Amino acid sequence: MKKALTIAALALTTTLAVLTGTAQAEQLKVGFAAEPYPPFTSPDAAGNWVGWEVEFQKAICAEAKLDCVITPVAWDGIIPALTSKKIDMIIGSMSITEERLKTIDFSDKYYNTPTVVIGPKDQKFDATPEGLKGKVIGVQVSTIHQAYATAHFGSTAAEIKEYQTQDEADQDLAAGRIDAVQADSIALDAFLKSEQGACCEVKGVVEDDPAILGLGVGIGIRKGETELKDKLNAAIKAIRANGTYDAFSKKYFDFDIYGK
Repeated sequence: MKKALTIAALALTTTLAVLTGTAQAEQLKVGFAAEPYPPFTSPDAAGNWVGWEVEFQKAICAEAKLDCVITPVAWDGIIPALTSKKIDMIIGSMSITEERLKTIDFSDKYYNTPTVVIGPKDQKFDATPEGLKGKVIGVQVSTIHQAYATAHFGSTAAEIKEYQTQDEADQDLAAGRIDAVQADSIALDAFLKSEQGACCEVKGVVEDDPAILGLGVGIGIRKGETELKDKLNAAIKAIRANGTYDAFSKKYFDFDIYGK
């Protein structure tokens, strides 16, 4: 009898382990940078993450019937976190680039906005190698903007200064410690509309370089996860078609962020 109970208990434990494993497999950790990046992601007064990209990931997961949990990760370690399975996908304004495609895969794009350079209102220069000659340009580390500024402005700028977060670069610009900042136009627009950002203005859109700037922003996933990629692509297409994408986007933007 005791042996029978032991066997039954083992069988129950095995069944529960299988069920638990299945549940865990269905829950996907959605990674993004653990820093304010308005209007895409930022913590509210209660510490909850809010913003356009938070609403996007909720809409995508609901449409694809995926059980998702948001998981903030340090930006410079976010791709290793994906490849080592600490997270399952990246929804964090990550551009689809040739370099990143060597390591991870992407869904179809879900938005595409210009890259700009900003600087103090009392200084006249443009977003060209000549215009930025001798200037200190701030960029966030491990971004397409770091790669672009290094490639296009590195030979003429005094320094390409790297920051762990976009907010740190913006603060140094406002404090006069650097001359310019390069980043996504939407993220910088939020800064320029703030009290701190009143010092500065857009100096120009950088010349396009698809090899570095990419082909828009996509959801980062591991190589070989074709089923997940198909679900995400179908969900992006569906929320674009059924009006969900436009409905939450209008709360943040007065233009179509999806782009060309």
